[in-house]
This record gives sequence, C-alpha cells and structure tokens, in this order.
Amino acid sequence: MADPAPAMRRVHNDFQKKNGSTMSLELKNISKVVGGENHIHDLSLRLEPGSFNVLLGRTLAGKTTLLRLMAGLERPTGGQLLDRDRDITGVSVRKRNVAMVYQQFINYPAMTVYQNIASPLKLAGVPRKEVDRRVRATAEMMRMSHLLDRRPGELSGGQQQRTAMARALVREADLLLLDEPLVNLDYKLREGLREELRDILRDRDCIVVYATTEPQEALVLGGSVAVLHEGGLIQHGPTHAVYRNPRNIEVARIFNDPPMNLAEGRVIDGEVRIGEHRGIPVPSHLSELAPGKYIFGLRPHHLSPANDSGDRLPIDGHCELTEITGSLSFTHVNDGETSWVAQIPGVFSADVGERLKVYADPSQLFAFSSTGGLACAPRNGDTARGAG
Repeated sequence: MADPAPAMRRVHNDFQKKNGSTMSLELKNISKVVGGENHIHDLSLRLEPGSFNVLLGRTLAGKTTLLRLMAGLERPTGGQLLDRDRDITGVSVRKRNVAMVYQQFINYPAMTVYQNIASPLKLAGVPRKEVDRRVRATAEMMRMSHLLDRRPGELSGGQQQRTAMARALVREADLLLLDEPLVNLDYKLREGLREELRDILRDRDCIVVYATTEPQEALVLGGSVAVLHEGGLIQHGPTHAVYRNPRNIEVARIFNDPPMNLAEGRVIDGEVRIGEHRGIPVPSHLSELAPGKYIFGLRPHHLSPANDSGDRLPIDGHCELTEITGSLSFTHVNDGETSWVAQIPGVFSADVGERLKVYADPSQLFAFSSTGGLACAPRNGDTARGAG
C-alpha cells in the first residue's frame, strides 16, 4: 500500500500557501501563577514556521500548562505570546487556528468516525465537497478509511486516538498541539503509531508541539526539544544535540530513562577515579579537564557485565534489584556509595544481595562540574537507544 502521507502533506502545504497561514510563535518571559503556585516562570521560547518541537519533562513539569497557554485556552499571568511579532496574548482560542490532541480519547460517541473527523470543518462552514475530500484524505493518511462508518464505542483505544488525531489534522491548523497523545496506549501500539506520526507530521507547514515524558519518544520524533523542569525551560535545541550534550545534570537526568548514573570522582595523576574504584587512564575526550573533583555520568547501556575491551572501569557491588522487560534487563548494583543501573540486552538474572561486578565504558563518561554544569561530553555521539 502506497504511503498517503506525502500527498496529504502537499494538499496541506498548498492550502496554507494559498491562505498565507504559516505562523511563527514566540513566548517572551511567560509566567503562569495558579493558586499562588508558579506553574510556568519566566519562560522564553521561539518556535519557527513549519517546525517540529518536543516538550520533554517529567509529570508536573509544566508541559500541559504551556500547551494551553500556546492554544489560548489560558492566559499567562505575565509575559507575551507573539505571532510574527503580533501580540496574540489576549486572543481567544476561537480566533486562533489551533488544533489540540489530548491524552484521553476525546470523540463524539453518537457520531461516526467520518462525522467526528468532519466536525471542525462543518463548524467552520467548509463546503460539503471540500469536507468530504479532506476527511477521506486524512482518514487514508491515518490508515483508517475502513473505519469511517463506525462509532467510537466500536473502536479499539488506538483507533479512537487515531480518530482524535485525524480530527485535529483535518483542520489544517497553523499550530498543532499534542499533549502526550500516546500515553494511554499499550507499548507495542504506542511504538508503531509513534513511527507513523513522525512521518505524517514531517514537513507540514505548521508548527507542531508534542509533549511527552519519554526521552525515547523525543529521540524517535526528532526535530527540536525544549526540556522543562519545574515550570522552567532548562535547555532548547536540536533533539539529538541536546541528548548528546545536556547543559547540566538536570537535563541529563530528564533525558534518559532510566536516569543517567551519576557518581562523584576525581581527575588526579592522569587518572579518572570514581569513588573507591580502581583508577583508569583519563579517556581522550576528558584529557583537557583540569585535575580536581567532578561528578561523572554514564548512561545505563554503557554499563556491562563483561569487560570485552579490557579497559573498562570495574564497579564491584551487590545486586539490589533486576527488572526484566523481555528484550532488556535493568540491573541495580550498589557499590556502597552509589546505586548504579546497568541496561543489559536480553535476560540477565541475579539474586538480590548477590555480589556483582559491572564495567563502565570510559569513552562514554560525561563530566559535570561540582555545580552541575556540563564540563565534557563523549565525542563519538551516543545513539538514541540510550534513552531506554
């Protein structure tokens, strides 16, 4: 079956060029206070026309609040929202060309899938023939043409969310906001739909903002990422560049699941020494570090039960826990100072309390200053698999 996405993108792009609807969005010193609590504080962010953007952060980091501010569903306590330098801070959501997809499967239960997808176009007074063309093109793009006569109650969770997404996409909005749209789907369905979404949303002449708590999802989707923490923006840039060069320890923690292993250590006498473990020669990418104390970081998949290369840093400890997911095992090893997590391919079994030795890949060590800022990152560019 031919991929309908390119044809749909052409239709969408032609529509926007004809109507002059390409927008930019700038948030300037935005704050949002609710009940005396800062949900968003002094946040500035510029989203370029046609860009794909991921909001990455833990639960309660401020992602949903920020999406609602972008949509016009809420008004900021302070700051401005600008569209091509035009102040739209007080403009109602009804006067903005915005579409939003939520975590929940929000559809009209009494309507068919066709009617659900068509509903925003009918409200906008789009001619019937154009409604039909756009509904069927969007349904084909979402691979749900065979479901158009069904009602939401007859659909699976994944099909219901596809319907909600199709209703948002058919509007050909200037700004498309997706608030963790796959979080309520099972793992395999989420994985497959994530890959499809990346292709569907690529190259659309609108701003797409996708909120997630999952680093792996951000890496798969690509584009740019804005990392949020406690209502603030702590790093923004191309997704893979931010992953490879986290500005500080907090970004490194957020942009990895399980979080990056962190341990205090020193550079001394030409060696890196982490805790009480045997020192190893300073890896080449850390060669410019001045002697002194650092916090060293290592992603879980760079800890291994085997020392294949012979130059790895041994970490002796005991097993606290092993979590087996099927394709991966997450083994927690406590060395008396630090609890390390090793991400091991396949099934790796160890009993709680069992003595274990795992080996750290020195070429993948991150170094952070005592205040948490990035001092040095690996040179070879880690791969997306490191996020979980």
